[in-house]
Amino acid sequence: MLIFLDIDGVMVPAKGWKSPEFLNDGFPAFSSKATIALQNLISEGATIMLTTSHKSTFNIETWKDLFQNRGINIENIKSLPANIHNLSRKDEIINWFDLNNFTEDFVIIDDDKSLNELPDFLKAHLIQTSSYVGLTEELLQSVYSKA
Repeated sequence: MLIFLDIDGVMVPAKGWKSPEFLNDGFPAFSSKATIALQNLISEGATIMLTTSHKSTFNIETWKDLFQNRGINIENIKSLPANIHNLSRKDEIINWFDLNNFTEDFVIIDDDKSLNELPDFLKAHLIQTSSYVGLTEELLQSVYSKA
């Protein structure tokens, strides 16, 4: 399964009244609920495709370390290309699918409201989080029913 994953509002809830906790690596801690939910979703052979605005901040090996430091062991991490044209998340994802002949199972986990305008064949795989809460076990039920 390919998991298109945002970070802010998914793994790190966006609470405007409270600054996130940062770990020693300088990146915010993931919520414990999101960590458990994502770890439960990841199966052998799963790949995380980073869609986050932070995707170009670190190389893939550093991302693997960041996830591991937060209790998520994932071997297969990829990233959408750098967003040099300042596209919306929706357009970044549509472009990726237009350029890749992809037929495997996938989910898109994101809090970005622009994704409500995805074409139906992509939107059917969208799990939209509340940016204040992030990914939860309850949302995983939606993931399993769409994957």
